[in-house]
Amino acid sequence: MIKNYLLLGCLAAQPFFSGAQIDTNIIKNIQSEAINHSQMEMLAQQLMDDIGPRLVGSPQLLKANDWLVNTYKSWGISAHNEKYGTWPGWERGQTNIVMTAPRRDQLDGIQLAWSPQTPKGKPIEAEVIALPMLKDSLALQAWLPQAKGKIVLISQQQVSGRPEASWKEYALEGDYKRYLERKEKALNAWSDGLKAMGTNTHKIQTQLEAAGAAALVSSFWTGGWSANRIFGTKTKKIPHVDVRMEDYQMLYRFTQRGIRPRLQITTSSKHLGPMPAQNTLAEIKSSVNPEQYVMLSAHFDSWDGGTGATDNGTGSILMMEVMRILKKYYPNPRRSIMAGHWGSEEQGLNGSKAFAADHKDLMPKISVLFNQDNGTGRISKLSGLGFLDAYDYFGRWFSYLPEENRKAIETTFPGDPGGRGGSDYAAFIPYDVPAFFLLSNNWDYGMYTWHTTLDTYDKIVWEEVKRNAVTIATLVYLACEEPAAFSRRKAELPLEKGERMKWPEPNDGNRTGEGY
Repeated sequence: MIKNYLLLGCLAAQPFFSGAQIDTNIIKNIQSEAINHSQMEMLAQQLMDDIGPRLVGSPQLLKANDWLVNTYKSWGISAHNEKYGTWPGWERGQTNIVMTAPRRDQLDGIQLAWSPQTPKGKPIEAEVIALPMLKDSLALQAWLPQAKGKIVLISQQQVSGRPEASWKEYALEGDYKRYLERKEKALNAWSDGLKAMGTNTHKIQTQLEAAGAAALVSSFWTGGWSANRIFGTKTKKIPHVDVRMEDYQMLYRFTQRGIRPRLQITTSSKHLGPMPAQNTLAEIKSSVNPEQYVMLSAHFDSWDGGTGATDNGTGSILMMEVMRILKKYYPNPRRSIMAGHWGSEEQGLNGSKAFAADHKDLMPKISVLFNQDNGTGRISKLSGLGFLDAYDYFGRWFSYLPEENRKAIETTFPGDPGGRGGSDYAAFIPYDVPAFFLLSNNWDYGMYTWHTTLDTYDKIVWEEVKRNAVTIATLVYLACEEPAAFSRRKAELPLEKGERMKWPEPNDGNRTGEGY
């Protein structure tokens, strides 16, 4: 595996584009527009503030799909929604959580996606108990009847509510070391305890529901200040709420002291039956090679604790902006340019997998695909993903980027395609499409915005997102101008546990939500 950092001085002197006619004025105009006349801030406000989160199966996602189509059309770009299946429909309402004993306190929490509402949206009130760690599955079965009519805490107790970085900065070395040991011990005890009881974080939800629990309370803390991850529930009849770590730990401490706190929970939400699951496609058609494509890729759906700003509102508006700029300064591309805004990525790349499966005839016509997903930072990593000649292409293309963009990108060639992949580029790799994931600089993405209640507009770093628009718009222009399609030659994949790694196989998406 070769790791290299590309430098303009090494690249610019080489005669890279054999037969290609690169118009540096177009590149200059593209890059100037991206930096000086960006429309992304207003696009983000319309998407994240006006429409909000885009959970698959929600009316908000369908509204956002229509907004996408209409926005593209206002720029003179053809766009349409393409249904690939359905998903259980759900619309979030209100969540209110009040501790009524041993004292009264308003708690900070939110219902999980697809949670049933409290009966008729009215309050339920019950005692709170914590899921105990028992010796085996028989002991769990014997305990479960005690959950009937109770609100059950199903997340672990935390050693400290301070992030690890805070301990590292301020604690004495010995105290910090002991904190890490206690933290690891508590995590292992919790995970080993669930395993010993023959259950897990998903299964226990349905077990408690079957036992007659009144509601479930969890707290999926990220380890950062006031940051909780919000996913979906597995319950079908009882409400399930996630409570801020600080409030959850207070409840847990009460139960460990033999005090039975009481909670009053009110949730309203609507189960809407099967709702359309769809992708949105936009296209700038080429009059030169209309059946050859350079593709832009970003998932459009989100979880709905926040408003899906950095996952993946930034990637979505970025691809929109690239299309807008190219339509303005490169309206007659040498290859057609298509942008795919995928649905249900968060549940397993379902929209992009379905698109690839439904358009197998299109896969050989995609010269190269650029995917962006993970946050608000500048593009900082690129792997060749096993395509043997990727080094040559990106080596040439990067020479046209501004120095600060180019030097920020760490490259790994030839790389390997890995397993199923963590974003939509992976849906295309099994069809031999050169599909590349343009990974962003971290900006505390994993700790504070990835799937959390804090993933909102104000976390976007516009200087970085504008740099990404420069990079991707330039790459698309250069890929379109390549005399021939991107090479699909594959490198010999490395050994993994003594066996040669295999190229991923096609895998259709979940088109109904069944079993999720």
